Amino acid sequence: MKRRLLMAGLALAMTGCGTVGGWFGAGAPKVKPAALVEFKPSADLTEAWKAESGASGGRLLHPQAEGGDVFAAGGKRMVRIAIGNGGILWRYDAATELSAGAGAGQGLALAGSAKGDVIAVDLASGQLRWKTTLSSEVTGQPTTAGDMVVVRTGDGHIQGLSVADGSRKWVYSRTLPALSLRGSGGMALADGVLYAGFPGGKLVALNPANGAQLWEATVALPRGATELERVADVMGNPAVDERQVCAVAYQGRVACFDRATGAPLWARDTSSNSGLAMDGQNVYVTDDKDAVTAYDKAGGRAVWRQDKLARRQVTAPLALGAWVAVADGEGYVHVLSSDDGRFVARAKVDGAVRAAPVDIGPGFAVQTAKGSVVAFRLK
Repeated sequence: MKRRLLMAGLALAMTGCGTVGGWFGAGAPKVKPAALVEFKPSADLTEAWKAESGASGGRLLHPQAEGGDVFAAGGKRMVRIAIGNGGILWRYDAATELSAGAGAGQGLALAGSAKGDVIAVDLASGQLRWKTTLSSEVTGQPTTAGDMVVVRTGDGHIQGLSVADGSRKWVYSRTLPALSLRGSGGMALADGVLYAGFPGGKLVALNPANGAQLWEATVALPRGATELERVADVMGNPAVDERQVCAVAYQGRVACFDRATGAPLWARDTSSNSGLAMDGQNVYVTDDKDAVTAYDKAGGRAVWRQDKLARRQVTAPLALGAWVAVADGEGYVHVLSSDDGRFVARAKVDGAVRAAPVDIGPGFAVQTAKGSVVAFRLK
C-alpha cells in the first residue's frame, strides 16, 4: 500500500499503513529550540495589519496578493483582505476543510480541500463560480496559467482545469515512491512554462496549456537501504529567473538547471525540508538543520550561512532585495541581510508559521497556524 508522509515542521503522520516514530514522529522527544540571538536592529520591521482567515494547523497554507488585495484560505474559509488596511472585503464558507491555497488569478480566488475539491470563487464578489472534485487531496497552491487552473493532488497528479467551469482538460501523472513529505511537489509558473518538483527528486517542465512534458531533470537521487533513507523529495516551489530554475530536495541537493533544456548548471549537497528562494545574486536555502545558506546563483559557491536558528522549524525563505525573510515554529519572523546573513530585524506573531513569508508588495505577509494573516512593512 502506498504511504504518504504528511509533515508539518517535523511532525509526521501516515495516511496509509501505520505511523513512524523517532525523529519524525509525534512521539519524538521535544527538542529545545535555539535561544534567540540578541542584535541591534538595522532595519525597521513593523506590523501593518492583521486579519483572520481560518486555522491552518499543520498545513502549508499561505496568502497571495492579486489585483491590489490579499487572498487567504484556512480552516473552512476563504477571505479577501484589503492590502492597504487589512479589512475583510468578503468571506466565503467552503463547508469543507481546506488543504491548499490560496491561489488567485484570472478573476478567481482558489483553494483545495482534503476531500479533493477545487473551489473557485469570484475574485471581486466572493461568490462561488464553480467547484469540482478530483482524485485525491489537493496539495500546494492552485495557480492559473492562461485559461487553465493548475492544481496538484496527493496521488501524484497535476491537473489542468478550465478557468470557465472547472472541467478537466489534461492530467500529468507520475508514480510516487512509498514515502514522501508534506510540502514536497511545489510548482512555479514563468513565461508560459510550469515547473514542478516531485517526490523522488525529479523536476519537470510542463506546457500548462496541455500538460505535455518539455523536459525532466534530476535534483537528487534516492539513496539508502530503507524507504525512509531513500526519501529524496523536491521541497517547496522551484525558484525561477530569466535563465535558470532551481530546486532543493530533502536528503539530496540544491541544483539549478537551464530553463530551456533542463541541462544541469550546478548542484551542491544539502538537505531541506522546507524550500528555497532566489534573487538577482543568490539562491537561499533553509536546510533541515534550520540554517539558511546563500549560494551564488552563477556557480553555486556558498556565500554565507546563518545557523543561529537551529531547531526552530524555520520556513523556506523569501528574498526581498537587500533582505531575506523567514519565520519559525514559535511565531518569530526573522529578517536577514542578503549580503552576509546577519540579523537585521525581528517580530513576533500569534502562532507558528509553517509556510514561507509571501511578498504582497508593499511589504510581506505570513499566515499562522492559528489562522492570522499578518502583513509587515520593512524599510
